[in-house]
Amino acid sequence: MSATQDLKPDEKPGERPEERAARRAAGRTTPTGHRSLRETQGNAGRRAVANRIALGVLTGAMVLAIIPLVLILFKVGSEGLAAVNWNFFTLDEPTYRTDLAGYRAGFVGTAYIMAGAIVMAIPLGLATAVYLVEYGRGRLAAFVRFFTDVMTGIPSIFVGLFVYGLLISSAAVFRTGFSAFAASLAIAIIMLPIVTRSSEEMLKLVPDEWRNASYALGASKSRTVLTTVLPAAAPGLATGSMLAVARGVGETAPLILTALGSQYLVTTYFSNPQGAVPLQIHSGASQPFAAGIERAWGGALSLFVIVLLLVVAARWLGSRANKLG
Repeated sequence: MSATQDLKPDEKPGERPEERAARRAAGRTTPTGHRSLRETQGNAGRRAVANRIALGVLTGAMVLAIIPLVLILFKVGSEGLAAVNWNFFTLDEPTYRTDLAGYRAGFVGTAYIMAGAIVMAIPLGLATAVYLVEYGRGRLAAFVRFFTDVMTGIPSIFVGLFVYGLLISSAAVFRTGFSAFAASLAIAIIMLPIVTRSSEEMLKLVPDEWRNASYALGASKSRTVLTTVLPAAAPGLATGSMLAVARGVGETAPLILTALGSQYLVTTYFSNPQGAVPLQIHSGASQPFAAGIERAWGGALSLFVIVLLLVVAARWLGSRANKLG
């Protein structure tokens, strides 16, 4: 009988014993292969168990995270829905005792403040992001990024104190007093780093090939930015801006130190204390009168709906940007 006929099923002709042992150890096989199959099935079973455990832990964590949100939404909705009616949006609140009152001054004041903050923060934030992505190099760009990251984490009450010292206090450099302008400046400072950082990330997603194609056609740097980069990143830029607005519209601490608040409709922008929905919620919730507390719940519900609409719009723009990409 030849040497080839004496070989076992997993042996190869001319293979040395040490090579055969190394190959079997690497493949974790035996001449018959039964041990390898059992080990494979055991490993698959352990992986399936570990996967089920991890999935259960993550699902439990998600449920625990959602429970507070659901409870908040249920409480705000059940308490505030009764206060939201036509009078709530068309009447002022001269006193907390009466049921015939509303948050008209707060809604108008919030619109004034946010309109000014949007005009101040969004163009400046977009311009800063364009500089960082398209032009910024060296230490100045690094400093701007670092400063922007620091500003993102600063408590909003510090921003209110800064604007109060700058525009309102007796030692203010440019004394204007409590006003919608001062409140807009504070909210704009809070929004600015959010707009800058989100816009910078969106601009980085525009492929360099698009820029190079524009340069190849003879376009200048500025024209490339205006006609190629910004239109391509527009949905993402709008998403970041809306998220910044959603953050600013619910701020309360800076408004206490800048707008002060008013229960009556104020149409001036650079003078006189201005009302805002967060301020009226804060004042109404601290009163002992049931009517004022009920309107505070209604204001909280209205503010939540406004923020929800902004976030949904931002999500929609973001999904549209992904589809276009």
